Amino acid sequence: MSRQTFALNAAISELKQRAGKSQADVRDQLVSGIYAAAGELCSDVVVYKNREKLRSTYKLDRIVTSPIWGFPIMLLLLGAVFWLTIAGANVPSALIADFFGWIEGYLLDGFHAIGSPEWLTGVLVLGLYRGTSWVISVMLPPMAIFFPVFALLENFGYLPRVAFNMDRLFKKSGGHGKQALTMSMGFGCNAAAIMSTRIIESPRERMLAILTNNFVPCNGRWPTLILLASLFMTVGVASSFQTLTTALILIGMVLIGIVVTLTVSWTLSKTMLKGVPTHYTLELPPYRKPQYLKTILLASRERSWAVLKRAVVVAAPAGVLTWILGNIYVGDVSVLNHMAAFFDPFAHAIGLDGFILMAFILGLPANEIVLPILLMGYLSSGAMVDADGMTNIKELFLSHNWTWLTALNMMLFSLLHYPCGTTLINIFKETRSPKWTFLSFLLPTAIAIGVTFVVTQVVRGFGLV
Repeated sequence: MSRQTFALNAAISELKQRAGKSQADVRDQLVSGIYAAAGELCSDVVVYKNREKLRSTYKLDRIVTSPIWGFPIMLLLLGAVFWLTIAGANVPSALIADFFGWIEGYLLDGFHAIGSPEWLTGVLVLGLYRGTSWVISVMLPPMAIFFPVFALLENFGYLPRVAFNMDRLFKKSGGHGKQALTMSMGFGCNAAAIMSTRIIESPRERMLAILTNNFVPCNGRWPTLILLASLFMTVGVASSFQTLTTALILIGMVLIGIVVTLTVSWTLSKTMLKGVPTHYTLELPPYRKPQYLKTILLASRERSWAVLKRAVVVAAPAGVLTWILGNIYVGDVSVLNHMAAFFDPFAHAIGLDGFILMAFILGLPANEIVLPILLMGYLSSGAMVDADGMTNIKELFLSHNWTWLTALNMMLFSLLHYPCGTTLINIFKETRSPKWTFLSFLLPTAIAIGVTFVVTQVVRGFGLV
């Protein structure tokens, strides 16, 4: 050990004993002192032309990064983004679905006119085309709103403040403040968020971010969460407040995901990934007026289009496979129904049913196709989606003995279950380790099963369903 290192450690120990503070607090004090000294040295060299803007930034930061007001403001803005997404996506989704349905009618007529075999018509139109068009109509409008709004907040300079606020929690859980940024990326796509963990220098903390990023609901899970919240969790709420109630329920789901993220991070940092959190010094950028048009266009092109393209590529073959399983019969029952019957006993124990569990298993390539597979299984019609309108979909669920507990458990399982196939591939590419890739699959699956099992047994035990 060099004399300089010994002297520095001695100084830290002395400071620690004098102030009675932890080593992390001493480190924060040292960094603050260094930053203050650097500010004094540069005060005569660096000249701010617009000091009023600088003062405004400091005033606003005292509010949005406040230990008292920082988190409520963060949740309020998140709720506003959800509300805008839900309220703005309903009508466009219906219009796009009607447009694709109109085209589908002509496709069916065309195939019948040329004498196409029923199996070929089913595979190409009722499987491939209908499944793909459903994914587009459900995903495109929310993404076209969510990504640009989120990008505007980023362009404004707010996301670094979110990282600053979340750093306190991640540091206590053994993680890194930059994990807040990778977690924010997960709201759009968990696969892209895994790649964004490269901004975390520490291998240990980067692995924590990779293993826990799946607990943030990605764009493929929003349709399921929004639909079930709207159908089952807003019953009895006045129609004018249903969108707001749905947004609040989604915030609750996000908070559950954050709590699970922090809990798992803390547990892993005390067991498999032991270590001391590295210090995170973040110089907050000034607030700036967003470039609205440029930001919206870039977010639509780089984020919305990329996610939608991936979803379509996965949904197309999944639609074909699901149609085939629904139209191959063993005895008088389709293979799809045989699969559902096999999974039903286990699924019932965690508050679901065999069709729901089967839909999640077949939906491994992409979360976007879980709901279409479920509807097809219930309808037993060999078509991806034959239900029109939310009312008919709810009646379909109720006819299969759904309750609010079933909807809640499917939302929880969707939130917490294993990453999609693309995310798992990215995890393997980033870690180059089959062990960590398998753990990233096993860990959230075990948590999803455990949480839904406990919720089911408690609710049934108290006779609430």
